[in-house]
Amino acid sequence: MLGKGTFHISCNFVVEGQTGAIIITMASITIPARMDAHPNLRPLNILRDLPAVADLIETCFSSTMDNEGRQYVQDMRRAGRDDSFSNWANRAIESTSLPLSGYVWEENSRIVGNASVIPFRHNKQRVYLIANVAVEPDHRRKGIARALTQRALDHAREKKVDNVWLHVRDDNPGAIDLYLQLGFVERARRTSWQAHTDAHAPTLPADIVITSRHPDFWPNQLNWLSRLYPDPLGWHRNWDFKSLRPGLWNWLYLLFVDLNIRQWAAVKKGKLEAALAWIPYGRGESLFVAAGEESDPNALTALLLQARRELAHSHVTISLEFPAGKFDNAIGAAGFKSLRTLIWMQATS
Repeated sequence: MLGKGTFHISCNFVVEGQTGAIIITMASITIPARMDAHPNLRPLNILRDLPAVADLIETCFSSTMDNEGRQYVQDMRRAGRDDSFSNWANRAIESTSLPLSGYVWEENSRIVGNASVIPFRHNKQRVYLIANVAVEPDHRRKGIARALTQRALDHAREKKVDNVWLHVRDDNPGAIDLYLQLGFVERARRTSWQAHTDAHAPTLPADIVITSRHPDFWPNQLNWLSRLYPDPLGWHRNWDFKSLRPGLWNWLYLLFVDLNIRQWAAVKKGKLEAALAWIPYGRGESLFVAAGEESDPNALTALLLQARRELAHSHVTISLEFPAGKFDNAIGAAGFKSLRTLIWMQATS
């Protein structure tokens, strides 16, 4: 992709973005072999492009955007207007998990396409997330999304970053196919759930007993958490599960950093079936379920109902990210609504 000359792209799908819809088309464009050599494709300029990129993301994804997504767009607009932020961002592109680098497609002095490259650090290694792949509706059917995604991949290679990820909705088969063609492979499917807290949420039959998390439960809880929230997918978290471990020193640490973690356990006939932790660390998921392959699904339902009741005094909504599949019905039975299921994909070439 870095040599001289050009190549021709003929594609059956044009992707609006990582959560957008797919438009079927047979349109094609000719792209120079070096992606950013195309006159319409250029690097993101954080001094002037962030508000326009925010508008583009909102245009493409407003119908599927949750509260976190809307806040993200507003943060981009605000950052684009803040000179001090822009000055700092120029020095921090490779060290912060914000959309400060990437590529845009510009026509007639308007940004009509975007692909962000967001850096993370995990186990002292650099990880890149390709995100916000979006194309304005009037400019689809041209292969722009493919060109932007390929250029983002080339960017990672130029920076010698081998660990590159993206995620895409599971109901977007055209986008999945495109990313497979570009060398990505599926690593996980995870569903985001959300519920309103409710002091009057129902309880389940008494064979499931909800208690506080006992220190003896910690080995099972940690083992289950490690399976359900595997380390290769943990590069976007700014904390680890050690904050949940029992003991005086950890309690003192949490007190010092003013982190009010809540934990519950579900016990059936004296056996731990599942555990639940609420970690108010900011945006994203706040509930973390620990359960084994043989755990009673009713234990998850009971725990989540307990959280809805106990957190009702100050939290309007609570959220959860969990592997899609076996426990979907149990989570739904606790009054949680599925927002989306994302396929996490990693580049292999």
